[in-house]
Amino acid sequence: MNDPVASSASTATRVDHVDLDVLENILSFYIRVIDTSVSRDLDQRLANLEVAKGKGKITALLLIDSHPGIRPSVVADLATRDRSAMGRILDTLEQQGLITRQTNAEDSRAQELYITAKGAALAVNVLEIVVQQSEDFFDRIIPKDEQKILINILKRAYRRLQEISN
Repeated sequence: MNDPVASSASTATRVDHVDLDVLENILSFYIRVIDTSVSRDLDQRLANLEVAKGKGKITALLLIDSHPGIRPSVVADLATRDRSAMGRILDTLEQQGLITRQTNAEDSRAQELYITAKGAALAVNVLEIVVQQSEDFFDRIIPKDEQKILINILKRAYRRLQEISN
């Protein structure tokens, strides 16, 4: 007698033997898998830098470097992080001497974020690594012309997320 459950279990000994079944057409599955792979690859390249491991530190560092005086809430919104999670990331960056916080001159309840010299030097290094890593990683799996299409789709989706979140 041929048991279909036992038969499928015994043939799933290699990745290429597994049918993704219900996952096959679920966009979020592919996004999560790609995110995990690209994050792992980036972490390896950033291994000895202050921004290695975890998510949000690179985004925060680069936004603060590009926008002196940016508010923590804006960084959190752009990174799609809740404010308490972003607060912890900013605390870490501040403890590492990469950023400073200052009270807004017009509104003492508001904070402004500034990059330090150490943070600016790191931002230059990190940006170079991130750009090269992105090219290296995606050039292996997606042709350049398709990357342009994909980034345009993802930019539109990101902007729509920003619109509906605000």
